[in-house]
Amino acid sequence: MSSCLNHISRLTLLAAVAVAALALAACGSGSPASEDAPAASERATDFDIFLYQGEETLGSSDLTLNGMLALGKPMVLNFWAALCPPCRAEMPDLERVHQKYGDRALFFGLDVGPFQLLGTREEGQQLLKELRITYPSGSTEYERIIMDYGIQSMPTTFFIKPNGEIQREWAGILNESKLEELVEELIAAS
Repeated sequence: MSSCLNHISRLTLLAAVAVAALALAACGSGSPASEDAPAASERATDFDIFLYQGEETLGSSDLTLNGMLALGKPMVLNFWAALCPPCRAEMPDLERVHQKYGDRALFFGLDVGPFQLLGTREEGQQLLKELRITYPSGSTEYERIIMDYGIQSMPTTFFIKPNGEIQREWAGILNESKLEELVEELIAAS
């Protein structure tokens, strides 16, 4: 009986280590985009969105990516997850840059944590409140979003022109000064 319990304990430990390894692999440090991700000049894949917050900015709670782009502003699309430490660390910088450039660029945080075992939607909404994030944020039911955008680490940020063309992708955390640089480039290119 005790050897059976030891075997079960070892299996439980192995499963916990595997889950932790997946979570760490999903959270990354900062770097330019990977080769497998959509290249700059590709069009952003459209998908349905449900909002956690930002209806007053976007004008509706029933949205698609293309519907947000139709507002005519370049977009900073940030993929994040509630239980991703680099995502959490990056969000205050995104908020500050949103406060500075939000009249000229649309910032949107897309919570993909539920698809990567990195938090629930409720945990995502709680994190936004805890960090006092005000830029529009939400999630999607479209589970292929990770594959369609080639997301290999978290956070990942796309800089998208109003016509839907992806100008740049950044895999990993961005600090405030790098974000400002990339947002200014996006605005100038739009």
